[in-house]
Amino acid sequence: MTKHGLISALILGAAIAAPAAPAPGHSAITPAQIAAAISAAGMQIGVDQVVLLTDVVATTASPRLKVKSIEPWGDGRMRARVECAASEQCLPFYVAIRVGQVTSSRQEMTALDPSSAEALGTRIDPKSFVVRAGSPATLLLDGAHVHIRIAVVCLENGAPGQTIRVASKDHRQTYTARVVDEAVLRASL
Repeated sequence: MTKHGLISALILGAAIAAPAAPAPGHSAITPAQIAAAISAAGMQIGVDQVVLLTDVVATTASPRLKVKSIEPWGDGRMRARVECAASEQCLPFYVAIRVGQVTSSRQEMTALDPSSAEALGTRIDPKSFVVRAGSPATLLLDGAHVHIRIAVVCLENGAPGQTIRVASKDHRQTYTARVVDEAVLRASL
């Protein structure tokens, strides 16, 4: 290894090993702030369930965060796309959410939200499914000032009140949505 290559390797190793500190004028966005934003969006989670995939900073100490999407991400995890309400305060970022860790008992969770039964491993009666994997459906996306209707294909079976994954007809976009009734699902922007 050349002298230049050795120096580069040492610098890179030190950069990886050293904890990153926010640049001057920037504040770190904490897992507590992210958990609060995700809980406000409707998915009640604890701080210990948030896994930062990278260091995230904002230009203010307490930016207002918005959850843009939450989708399954394998092995009992979900992936959430989060951004600052004021786009100049931070760049959009992803976090992992551990759904296998439940802070309250199974009975309390299913009493609060029947759709959480699947996430907790409780089986749902197949006879109660009103949408089936591969079947067409209509997704109603609701935002503060916009309502969008999208033709989708269900990727999972679902019962009323349950949250499932769906895809656009061309399978380029995937969404998580709550089953309303036969062939109708609803999600928030």
